[in-house]
Amino acid sequence: MDEILRQLVPLLIGSVPTMIIFLILVLAYKYILLGPLLKVLAERRSRTAGAVERAQAAIAAADAKAQEYEARLRAARAEIFHARENRIKAWNAERESALSDARQAARTRIIAEKAALAAQAATSRQEIERTVDTLASDILKAVLPNSFPSENKLTSEGAR
Repeated sequence: MDEILRQLVPLLIGSVPTMIIFLILVLAYKYILLGPLLKVLAERRSRTAGAVERAQAAIAAADAKAQEYEARLRAARAEIFHARENRIKAWNAERESALSDARQAARTRIIAEKAALAAQAATSRQEIERTVDTLASDILKAVLPNSFPSENKLTSEGAR
């Protein structure tokens, strides 16, 4: 085993400069390349994360605006629907009022016309009753011209 140790000592001594160069290279790598590389990667990650967060915020804002727009659109449609319903109700009320007025005017006119017709019928009856004797005698004279006594007799008998 001594012999192995003796053989390893010169190898170890010969490897010391290699180990020192290796340590220098590791330290140089860490400070010159790895440190700035990690800083750049961290900055890139933060920028990317920030961009993703800003994008998510923009998406959320867009969604909020879309929901607000849809809500306003629904409200406007509901308002239009209510206005339309109110307008239809008003039109129906106007139509019903006009129909009611027309019906009332027609009833009034019918009553007036019936009264006028009844008055005219009564006047016509009175006229017919007044002239019935004269008309009967004229008809008899026309149908039976020779068999009638004189007019003076009929009128005096009809007056009784």
